[in-house]
Amino acid sequence: MEPHIAALVAEGPLSTIRTRHLFTMLLQVRAVTTVGATPDGFRRIALVSGGQVTGARLRGKVLDGASDWQVRRPDRRLTLDVRLTIETDRGALVTMITRGIRHGPADVLDRLDRGEIVDPAGYYFRIAPTFETADADLDWLNGILAIGIGHRVTEGPVFNVFEVL
Repeated sequence: MEPHIAALVAEGPLSTIRTRHLFTMLLQVRAVTTVGATPDGFRRIALVSGGQVTGARLRGKVLDGASDWQVRRPDRRLTLDVRLTIETDRGALVTMITRGIRHGPADVLDRLDRGEIVDPAGYYFRIAPTFETADADLDWLNGILAIGIGHRVTEGPVFNVFEVL
């Protein structure tokens, strides 16, 4: 590798990823529909009845009607495909599409499946949301990528979401 490229990767702007907290989101799960074993894995669809979004630059609620299409793969990793709409405290609408993955030791996953609260350090639960809005004041959301870390609580999943700078 060329020395100037190696320096960018090792020490320069390509050597780290910086983030800024965007919001914390709690989802309320209404029901889970089990589709069953499919060629891709064991499919479930979680219906989301609402939730809260709290952050310095984005606050509001998750509207009823969101869904989380989940597949538990043969390796026990759970993949997520979530589609939801946030209504901000000003009334603007923001769509959020996120892909995610959750996995961990078998005993921890079993406890999560039973609805138990598990220390979030004991398993991996990450998401990668993107956003879309027609609101001019929130147009900056149309041009960012985000990442999030999740935890399962009694009401549903809670995520800390970070803008990738």
